[in-house]
Amino acid sequence: MTSPQPSLAERVLAELAAHPDGLSLPRLRKRLDVRMSLLMRTLAWLGEDAIGGVQGAGLVHVEEGARGAIAVLTARGRAEAGR
Repeated sequence: MTSPQPSLAERVLAELAAHPDGLSLPRLRKRLDVRMSLLMRTLAWLGEDAIGGVQGAGLVHVEEGARGAIAVLTARGRAEAGR
């Protein structure tokens, strides 16, 4: 019997947990092998901002770095990924 495939959100959290300094969005997209649009929607859902009146999960923060946008786990995201 095989275990179910992890959701994209779980994969994002696991990948970012393995990179505490964060990952650039293009690199994260490539590691997860998903379209950028799907990654952006997932990051929005996992992020800190409200969308359409629904508060984000607060697990991931996207910030502008020296080489573009990077995604990093928040303290709450690190706790969630560590489960």
